[in-house]
Amino acid sequence: MSAITTNPPVLTAKDFATDQEVRWCPGCGDYSILAQVQKIMPGIGVPKENIVIISGIGCSSRFPYYMNTYGMHSIHGRATAIASGLKATRPELSVWIVTGDGDSLSIGGNHTIHLLRRNFDVNILLFNNQIYGLTKGQYSPTSEEHKVTKSTPYGSIDHPFNPLALAMGADASFIARSMDRDPKHLQTMLTRSHQHKGASMLEIYQNCNIFNDGAFEIFTEKGSKPDEALFLEQGKPLVFGATQQKGIRMDGMKPVLVDLTDGSVNMDDLWIHDERDFYKAQVLIRMFDDPNQQGTHFPRPFGVFYETERACYEDVMAMQLEEIIATKGKGDLDKLLRGKEVWEIV
Repeated sequence: MSAITTNPPVLTAKDFATDQEVRWCPGCGDYSILAQVQKIMPGIGVPKENIVIISGIGCSSRFPYYMNTYGMHSIHGRATAIASGLKATRPELSVWIVTGDGDSLSIGGNHTIHLLRRNFDVNILLFNNQIYGLTKGQYSPTSEEHKVTKSTPYGSIDHPFNPLALAMGADASFIARSMDRDPKHLQTMLTRSHQHKGASMLEIYQNCNIFNDGAFEIFTEKGSKPDEALFLEQGKPLVFGATQQKGIRMDGMKPVLVDLTDGSVNMDDLWIHDERDFYKAQVLIRMFDDPNQQGTHFPRPFGVFYETERACYEDVMAMQLEEIIATKGKGDLDKLLRGKEVWEIV
């Protein structure tokens, strides 16, 4: 009798939705992000039982309840640490970290930078709404200077983090940005994050319509988006505008805005985007907050800023253990704990 073979079931976005009531404020950007994650999951080629969503504390951190995968709603700022431990022990799993700008950059900032430098093969989805939403509207590490909130009634005097600049400084191997109100672009960035072997940092601009409504409206509204948002594409020139009439070229390592309609500049003169260019990535990431622009208004870039190949922590750890076992045999835990720094009291 021949063996009976069955094909795995074809999954849809609905297969990744749970029976839990989604409890975010009506109109919250988190709804869109949840929908896009559920849409891309059937196409990443990973069984549901091998996908894990780990979150910290915050509005975004309810995410695991709404994903029909394994998951954990962990503790404030420590989702990155818990995910690191899981990936180290179960490297075959697809691990996703859902976090907010407060969760990952304030109390969890230290864990975030160390995960990035270690380069675990995990995906960080950083929902940035530039406010503390769950605790009702205090300023966050990404809130702009002079931001008036419940905790800064006279305006914040803190200088805000640029999350992707922080990731670049921590040697992240994949750095990208998208937004909640551009579903197609967000789906592409989520897929790219999954495809990257290593720690991926995807910053997602997410509107908090209750405590910080319209923070990113200039990049999402039809009337302003063409002139304010620059979408990066590998191997293509940096152009933007309603009719692609504007561009950016490089003067040394300084970006310069140019008008493509007057004939003085052509496409060959423009900055060609290269995701592997370590130096230009830093210029792109800092372009919108460079204090030396002297009044020049650059668009905000979206897309993949930087990607590089680097060994993943869990792979190197496994190789190190194999080498030790092969050369020295299995270890003696009691001997290891006692070590060489043990003394007796007589």
